Amino acid sequence: MIASVLCVVGLAAVVLAPAKTAFAGDQLTVVSWGGALQAAQRKAFFEPFTKATGIKITEDEYNGEAGKIRAMVDSKTVSWDVVVAGSGSSMQLCAEGIIETIDWNKLGLDRAKFMSGDKHDCGVPTEVTASIIAYDKDKLPNGPKTIADLFDMQKFPGKRGLWKFPMLNLEWALIADGVAVKDVYKVLRTPEGVDRAFRKLDTIKKDVVWWTSGAQPPQLLADGQVVMTAAYNGRIYDANKNSGKHFEIMWDAAQLTFNLWAIPKGSPRRDDAYKFIAFAASPQAQADLTRYIPYGPDHKDAMALVDPAILPNLPNAPDHMANALEWDAVFWADKGDDLRQRFAAWLAK
Repeated sequence: MIASVLCVVGLAAVVLAPAKTAFAGDQLTVVSWGGALQAAQRKAFFEPFTKATGIKITEDEYNGEAGKIRAMVDSKTVSWDVVVAGSGSSMQLCAEGIIETIDWNKLGLDRAKFMSGDKHDCGVPTEVTASIIAYDKDKLPNGPKTIADLFDMQKFPGKRGLWKFPMLNLEWALIADGVAVKDVYKVLRTPEGVDRAFRKLDTIKKDVVWWTSGAQPPQLLADGQVVMTAAYNGRIYDANKNSGKHFEIMWDAAQLTFNLWAIPKGSPRRDDAYKFIAFAASPQAQADLTRYIPYGPDHKDAMALVDPAILPNLPNAPDHMANALEWDAVFWADKGDDLRQRFAAWLAK
């Protein structure tokens, strides 16, 4: 692993690269997922990078479709230089040779300093997001405290909102049924474990309102259609900040996912892509992102740079990590098709 001092020197070389050495035509196409995330990335990463280096960022958006990147690489018409990828698609594209294996020496950052750095050969971790349980404090002053409360119909009668997908639900079912967080995927790899998860979901099935879009959970809470719901932490934060809601996040068994920076194979601006990722993945830049969106930094040194007032909103704040579950992209790549089929059949019963 690269020594910390090399990390600092490497980053300094990027940040201090004088704008006068960049030609007017120098530009880099960076692709993200649009919306609030890309707006936050623009303020924390894109604009400061251009100011520091003189390299202009041209933005594009996509929905995370691996097929778009694959088509560019296969046809040798790569126009995207850096893309944001999820854990699952990053692993898939890496295995197919569609995105670059990261050269951490060239990057100048210490891989060991990243929460999920050892899990991804072809991506540099950027943000930590979470799927959580949320409720409306105005309607439920004493809300759920543990994931078991999601399944406790006596203590918390009423409808629950859940994502219409096996992911999240099977993991939470096992944790609520007594499986330790560290053993969830080991148990879920067995037929008995899958049966156990579905049996637990049976106990609330008739009281579930299924959602398919991240915008739905805050609306379900606001309309009083559910007493609690699975949701994305950023959506709940946004509803409180910008719509005046009093939604509360229950962080027990929060399921953490990671976004990564990746470089499509054949990018004509590979060197500048590395410069951008080194800048955006630095502790200060990752800490800066938290000022604009409540996604946690993946770089371990960034947390000390986060405003203490923001910390409670971040998925990987120390207080939230005791019983958090890191979503396992390898497991879902292996077992996803079978479990999606079984989940669809279970829903149809």
